[in-house]
Amino acid sequence: MNYITSHTGEFAALAVAIFWTVTALAFESASRKVGSLTVNILRLIMAFFFLGIYTLITNGHFLPLDASIHNWLWLGLSGIVGLVLGDYFLFRSYPLIGSRFAMLIMTLAPPLAAIFGYFILGESLNLMQMTGMIIVIFGISLAIFNKPVSGERLSIKISPAGLLFAFIGAIGQGLGIVLSKYGMEEYDAFASTQIRIIAGIAGFSILITLLRRWGNVAAALKNPPAMKALTVGAIFGPFLGISFSLLAVRHTQAGIASTIMAIVPVLILAPSAWIYKEKITAVEIAGAIISVAGVAFFFI
Repeated sequence: MNYITSHTGEFAALAVAIFWTVTALAFESASRKVGSLTVNILRLIMAFFFLGIYTLITNGHFLPLDASIHNWLWLGLSGIVGLVLGDYFLFRSYPLIGSRFAMLIMTLAPPLAAIFGYFILGESLNLMQMTGMIIVIFGISLAIFNKPVSGERLSIKISPAGLLFAFIGAIGQGLGIVLSKYGMEEYDAFASTQIRIIAGIAGFSILITLLRRWGNVAAALKNPPAMKALTVGAIFGPFLGISFSLLAVRHTQAGIASTIMAIVPVLILAPSAWIYKEKITAVEIAGAIISVAGVAFFFI
């Protein structure tokens, strides 16, 4: 029991990785039907209500009205940085450099989180933890870069804009999780998530208005298969996933939590093979084993 308590943050981060694996599969299905921008705002709106109902039952508040100005300011900023800018620029990078290369660059999010955590929170990693981070990132990179993507060819001509967008996405994720920890303090993790969600909804609303995409959002509401996938994704993503990510950073360093949560590309190999009949290669299996071995370093 003491062992579990001492590694609460690490176990919470593992739960996040599992939740986000389910989310990735659900949102991939929904995005094919209604588009990624529509998926982004609808997932947040659904999560807002799920979180409100949960906090109403547990804390007696549908809205986080008992949060401090500090909570609202920094959690709101983390929502804009992580949920809006991070995700938007990541999706913008896909058509320019391909999902493989974009995801490879996104492996920079954990070390960036560790760097931001050092300067903003005063956190530091010991040699064992740094070794674990390097091993995990190497394993993830091995699995991602070897993964064949239908219709996507690796080219030495890489778009500078695509690289920049993916890097901004990595910064958004790394900085967003650190700002979340700074803004949350001792406040409830689920209510903290709702503040981030509110900021995310506001940010995406502005973006969708500027791009004149509200018609697409309205059309998605009339698409039952898409809404079913969206509901599953919203439950395991912004509701459970983001909330548990805040629990993770409350109990461990932001860099460690970010590293463990980043193993989604490895965890998703098996369900992708089962659902989409994708072939898993020996290199991907090796990458998965290496990543798991790296995660084990955080529990030693």
